[in-house]
Amino acid sequence: MGFGGIFGLLVLIADIFAIIKVVQSGAEDLHKVLWVVLIILLPVIGLIIWFLAGPGDKKLRI
Repeated sequence: MGFGGIFGLLVLIADIFAIIKVVQSGAEDLHKVLWVVLIILLPVIGLIIWFLAGPGDKKLRI
């Protein structure tokens, strides 16, 4: 298992964690579905976007 395999495994674990947190959040159901779809379709970028602006206490401030 090389570096790519370890990185892929870490991304998978982080994506599963993010999906669980989205499902457990108090967001509306439609928002939950959209976040989960984003995380599944774009595993790395979706995870980063969720971390910065996802449902929860953290908000993206520009």
